[in-house]
Amino acid sequence: MNVCDFGTILKQLRKSQNLTQKELGFQLGLSKAVVSKYENGMGYPTFDVLILIADYFKVTTDYLLGVEKSKTLDVSTLNETQIDTIRRIIAEFNKSNRTQ
Repeated sequence: MNVCDFGTILKQLRKSQNLTQKELGFQLGLSKAVVSKYENGMGYPTFDVLILIADYFKVTTDYLLGVEKSKTLDVSTLNETQIDTIRRIIAEFNKSNRTQ
């Protein structure tokens, strides 16, 4: 694991949601300066804040820390048919990516 992974991953997640550092900070109860510090590897969150960030982006703390490379999807509100459909779509994307 690279120590810089957390900041890079946080920045990617923030940008994927089209959020500014200020907007993300507001959503998490942090300042823009703190978000910037995290993204630039100048500081790291406490365990409580790490869990808060993971919950906000619906990823695991391992993903945020660069330990786990895959994201997870929260399917807890879906029925089995919907979950099966998502599995088939993911399988098709994976198959397509392997052939490229």
